[in-house]
Amino acid sequence: MFVKDPCGIVCIIITYVAVFYADYVVVRWVILHSLQDSLWGPFHVVAFNIIILLLIISHLKAVCSDPGVVPLLQSRMDFSDIHTDNPETKIECDERDSWTVCTRCETYRPPKACHCRICKRCVRRMDHHCPWINNCVGEQNQKYFIQFLVYVGILAFYALGLVITSWILECSRCNNDIAVKQSRILHCIILVLESALFGMFVIAMLVDQFQGILGEENITEHMQNNHHYKRNSSRTLVLLSQVCGKSHPILWMFPCQNPPRYTFRKDAYLIDHEV
Repeated sequence: MFVKDPCGIVCIIITYVAVFYADYVVVRWVILHSLQDSLWGPFHVVAFNIIILLLIISHLKAVCSDPGVVPLLQSRMDFSDIHTDNPETKIECDERDSWTVCTRCETYRPPKACHCRICKRCVRRMDHHCPWINNCVGEQNQKYFIQFLVYVGILAFYALGLVITSWILECSRCNNDIAVKQSRILHCIILVLESALFGMFVIAMLVDQFQGILGEENITEHMQNNHHYKRNSSRTLVLLSQVCGKSHPILWMFPCQNPPRYTFRKDAYLIDHEV
């Protein structure tokens, strides 16, 4: 599933340009200058690129996966009453614990499903539409979105740590090539700014994501309901497993593990609504 949204496509391009630029600076201007004579150099090159590989896999899965689109009815139904202003016939679509009717898709949708004006479809347990993955964050790809955020955060702080380490080591060395030193400083400053910006951004997004999961509400619901819930550790694992799957928590961060699959029963979908 790929959404043809210009803003989303531009954001995806910016994401990969930023990631590959960070890889270039870390390898070319940090590790090869400061750790080329140490075994830590090859280790950091491999470790940094493994994180990039996991980041790319999780990002592509978040981009291309079906977020949980509610299927449309095969036969057209008459939902004209929901477009009227008559309070006796108008169906409200903000109920959380029952099936509702989407006035745009003109179809039934399960609880906690919301309509995305960019994708133009209803998505189960929709959190929000994210331009950085050019897709909705919903029931089937929220795990990949969280993985993407975590790997971006790890990469940002890893890059900051390598830059700081290289500056400390550079203080004990004398480099007479002024042009090389200036280029290295410029690239490192840009990398530090990029890492700090993306690092703070993903931390804020991760806090929102986990608040929504542990509070059993998404961002849209959080704007309407600002209650806080106290959860014990077992309940926390149950809530997280609904997003990350039933596998061991250690495996939750691997993009190869699929999230729990929602079975959309057409018979129940129709019977429950007397179609």
